[in-house]
Amino acid sequence: MTLIWKLLRQHISIPQFMGFFFANLFGMFVVMLGFQFYHDVINVFTAEDSFMKSDYVIINKRISTSNTISGSSTSFSDSDKEELASQPFISKVGAFIGNEFKVFAQMGVNGNSVLNSELFIESIPDEFVDIPAEEWKYTAGSKEVPIIIPRSYVNMYNFGFAQSRKLPKISDGLTGMIDFRMNVHGKSLQDDYVGRVVGISGRLTTIVVPQSFIEYANNRYSANEKAEPNRLLVEVKNPGDERFSSYLETKGYEMEDDRLNAEKTTYFLRLVVTIVMLVGLVISVLSFYILMLSIYLLLQKNSSKLENLLLIGYSPFQVALPYQLLTLVLNVSVFILALIALFFVRQYYLDVIFSLYPQMEECSMLPAFGIGICLLLLVTILNLIAIRQKVIRIWKRKD
Repeated sequence: MTLIWKLLRQHISIPQFMGFFFANLFGMFVVMLGFQFYHDVINVFTAEDSFMKSDYVIINKRISTSNTISGSSTSFSDSDKEELASQPFISKVGAFIGNEFKVFAQMGVNGNSVLNSELFIESIPDEFVDIPAEEWKYTAGSKEVPIIIPRSYVNMYNFGFAQSRKLPKISDGLTGMIDFRMNVHGKSLQDDYVGRVVGISGRLTTIVVPQSFIEYANNRYSANEKAEPNRLLVEVKNPGDERFSSYLETKGYEMEDDRLNAEKTTYFLRLVVTIVMLVGLVISVLSFYILMLSIYLLLQKNSSKLENLLLIGYSPFQVALPYQLLTLVLNVSVFILALIALFFVRQYYLDVIFSLYPQMEECSMLPAFGIGICLLLLVTILNLIAIRQKVIRIWKRKD
């Protein structure tokens, strides 16, 4: 083995191996960065509300100059709901029920007052809420009400109040920091309620409470007749069904949340990441050929000496081992350095992303680690096989 190492050191081309090392390092880093970046930011574009499924869309009647002047209703009648529910591409239809009484709310975070205003609250049918029943339950007469607040409220605090006063920002996992109180009055009655925040919604613009609370409070504090809903929550069998889009256009309805643009953004993100990863793979393939060329040149320069080693009893495995160990050390070093570089680059872009989307949950580096290990194993195995085959050809040539 010592003789083989001596032969190996005599003809090593440092520039060739450095060329392979840095090319492979750059290629692996690009692939790992693209894959990790995609997994880190995809939730920004595709994350669903924790309480609402992705197939639920919110629709309302389009408000235009013509119906404003004519005074035509923008609410949905029972016949509108029945017609919508009868469509073959619709699974379920639910109505938003709003408060018919006055609500004055106070929102605070860690003892700091953030919001003091009269608000509008509403409910949706419980079957549309993907929260455990025990958490989304209101008992008539109770002073604690589970609520879901709009993300705009949290953003107002994070980017305005918290940023200017150096206070901690709120993410989806820190809703317990929010103190929400409601003063409800009507029909000469007045009561105070505590809102227990159980979710944050990026798709709703108002505070959502259980339907049982709205029905109880409307009956207790309001003398008005039940108003028709202005918005509907619809479960669509296939959100991409053209029949659904055509139906909305024909009826003059529109989707409230811009989900189509989010899907387009996600598509282009996947496309860009795929292109970046392909570039990294091409660089890795080229570096693989650089390494194989360097190893082949080493073997070619030492072919006569290697033949002599084989003749005196060394096995092809013993002769190939030093070259294989060299490639293994180089490949493992590339993987470790690429992982370290990715760690620092990732910390930089995560700081930027979290400043824009504090609600985003950080994922681990396992995606990048996994694809890096796959590349390492693939390249190393190909290297080892190619070196062994070259040595075996030299060994057969001596016969």
